[in-house]
Amino acid sequence: MLRGMAGTDPAPVTLVVGDEELLAERAVSEVVATARAADPAADVHDLLGNKVTAGELAQLTSPSLFGDRSVVVVRSAQDLAKDVITEIVAYAKQPSDDTVLVLAHPGGVKGKALVDGVKKAGAKVITISKVTKAGERLEFVKAEFRRAGRKISADAAQALLEAVGNDLRELAAACNQLAFDTEDKTISAAAVARYHKGRAEVTGFNVADSAVEGRLAEALEQLRWALGTGVAPVLLVSALATGLRSLAKVSGAPRNLRGPQLASHVGMPPWKADRVKRQLNGWGPEGLSRAIQAVAGADEQVKGGGADPAYALEHAIQVIVASRTGR
Repeated sequence: MLRGMAGTDPAPVTLVVGDEELLAERAVSEVVATARAADPAADVHDLLGNKVTAGELAQLTSPSLFGDRSVVVVRSAQDLAKDVITEIVAYAKQPSDDTVLVLAHPGGVKGKALVDGVKKAGAKVITISKVTKAGERLEFVKAEFRRAGRKISADAAQALLEAVGNDLRELAAACNQLAFDTEDKTISAAAVARYHKGRAEVTGFNVADSAVEGRLAEALEQLRWALGTGVAPVLLVSALATGLRSLAKVSGAPRNLRGPQLASHVGMPPWKADRVKRQLNGWGPEGLSRAIQAVAGADEQVKGGGADPAYALEHAIQVIVASRTGR
């Protein structure tokens, strides 16, 4: 899934290529963490491609009078302007010793000049492969538990996939929750069943779809049923966050994109991109921002920041629906 992560010292320029969002984010975070481990005082500048202006990189990578190190992360690098791409490619040929530059690109044709240019300049490349096969998803689940210092039996990993589905963020959240709440060194199928009983009847995505589409009573009813049948609150928060992130992605796409072009741009299957586009009806930037903040608050509450996860989830859903309709 990740190739090119060998080595302990951060390269001056690292290119992360791939549209498996969770894994790409982790790859970027690992490079930043490595740089911060080498110099805890390093300043981190986190930028979006469409916001980077000509000359900004030169300013951020200029040697400091005090010798301070900096880390510059450019996400959505496919959206960089042509003149900025030219600057970055030139910089990659002679990078500063005091700066670690990390570029995240989803792959594809858009912004390919950047990918080709920095590769030719000798940048370190981390390739993120799309997780598409059942065997790869099983390996992802096993790897998540290894990250937590735990193991999961083969039948439990399969049961977890069947209960949660293919979304890597939801799978990661489920693995994290099970590792946190289960004392056994090896997670069993019985442990998975306790946490995900009833998920076939009501999933977090059902709750999220009802909420973002403004169906308050239905969303709350589904939430209570899911909680009552053993769906972990962290999975419900994850589903709400995923639904809102999908809205944000499609909302930020160029308005002239349709069908396969839109799906490719936002990194979704065509059917999902079409559905999210329909769900955007009634949403505006301010409302979406409020909803995302509400879910972030609920996430903190269900992970130990509050005494009543159910109340936190209900409140988040109420805010989501109100934000959609403008109330």
